[in-house]
Amino acid sequence: MATLSELLPIEAVRLDAPATDWREAVRAAGDLMAATGTSTGEYTAEMIENVERNGPYIVIAPGFALAHARPSPAVLRTGMSWVRLESPVEFGHESNDPVTLVVGLAAKDPGAHQAAMAGLARLLADPAVEQALRDAPTAAALRAVLDGEHGPHGSREEHGERDGQGEPKSAGGGPAVHKILTVCGNGLGTSLFLKNTLEQVLERWGWTRFVTVEATDTISAKGKAAEAVAILTSREIARTLTDVSVPVRVVEDFTSTAEVERTLRNTYDV
Repeated sequence: MATLSELLPIEAVRLDAPATDWREAVRAAGDLMAATGTSTGEYTAEMIENVERNGPYIVIAPGFALAHARPSPAVLRTGMSWVRLESPVEFGHESNDPVTLVVGLAAKDPGAHQAAMAGLARLLADPAVEQALRDAPTAAALRAVLDGEHGPHGSREEHGERDGQGEPKSAGGGPAVHKILTVCGNGLGTSLFLKNTLEQVLERWGWTRFVTVEATDTISAKGKAAEAVAILTSREIARTLTDVSVPVRVVEDFTSTAEVERTLRNTYDV
């Protein structure tokens, strides 16, 4: 699987880009991917249509939007772009507006970008690294931060192991293997980002043997809900999942292990 550095060439980074609204911001991300051979202009239109159809669920953290759409013939290869806006714009998100950073993602298939999403999730969960990315004066400086040259990575919360969580139980009282679904409109972008953050919490708790996480889209989630103990998703996507048989938990900040941990505690009553 490709890394973040492999999917984001320096030519696909633009800092202090002008945009008067969210459509122009997404278009700026799409134009960079088109210019670097990742996708065509049609994919840019598809990213905009995704927000028009599903709402601003792509704004997955305060000030941060992950612009993407489904794999299509308009995607030439898996790749990314990075747009830091000159002035913040509103996407219409209830808690994470306004947006100053738009990362574009075009996926040729479901798996090629998983390592890149995991790396980006961990970087943005570190407040020092996040600030360094926001303050980078040049594209080269930003790439240096993405390549790990900022210094040791921490997290938005402490790295230390957490004790006393116990473990999830089956109906018979013994350890169980449970599934949690993370869901977005397309199953390839924001749901994968949330999956990575949730897996960080499970790893910290020592629960990776007992709970698996699957990133999926809204259509597939309805069919897979019976296999899961809970669904984690954005507020916008949660509104489309009112007919599933398992709890649907809303996460506002997909980069916050603290918020995801609270959601997990609520799900398992620990």
